[in-house]
Amino acid sequence: MLATALTLMVIAGFVRLGFWQLHSAAEKRSLMAQHALNRQSTVDLTPTNAGTLSRYQRVRLRGRYDSRHQILLDNMPSNSSAHPGQPGYRVLTPFALEQGGWLLIDRGWLASGPTRAVVPAVDVGTTPRELTGLLSHLPRAGVQLDQSAIAAEGSWPRVLNFPQQATLERVLSRPLLPGMVLLDPQAVDGYERVWEIRFSIGPARHIAYAVQWFALAAAALCIYLVLIYRHYRSR
Repeated sequence: MLATALTLMVIAGFVRLGFWQLHSAAEKRSLMAQHALNRQSTVDLTPTNAGTLSRYQRVRLRGRYDSRHQILLDNMPSNSSAHPGQPGYRVLTPFALEQGGWLLIDRGWLASGPTRAVVPAVDVGTTPRELTGLLSHLPRAGVQLDQSAIAAEGSWPRVLNFPQQATLERVLSRPLLPGMVLLDPQAVDGYERVWEIRFSIGPARHIAYAVQWFALAAAALCIYLVLIYRHYRSR
């Protein structure tokens, strides 16, 4: 009886994990559909709604760049077929909204210089303009390290590794609206831009994991039945 109870518990656990993976796959498909829908409509971004819009919402904003204080995100891989996976920089430029407030614009990926000591020039015009792009969040490291030691003072553009919002506000000496905007690939004054909707685990992998859990449940059941059969046959 104990063996039967333990076997049923193990099988139930495997089945539950399988259905959990199927549920996760359905959630990811729903998110991907919502992101695709968000990209089809454009919303005017303001200081009021910046923190309420969904990720990958296509937005329109008006204002001007601050060319003197730019951030280079270090060790960022290229997403293009021309430089697949090549490390470089992503250029973040502060943008002053005409309604007030500052937001970071990701102007794209740029190859690093011949040596780490050579920082590429990323100057951009500061005349008022209208931009469109996708609302997103800052790239995140797998493990967040303490960034309190990063100095607020330094030369520009500043090279940083996976900076957090608070770090950027301290370095730029100004509050920032949440997130950032991925500049449209067709927009001027940008670099290489191949924006992809990515998940750490996509729907297909969730389904593959579900199949594995269900297979383990089936294997456990088969082993149990074989052992029971042999037990009663030997009597």
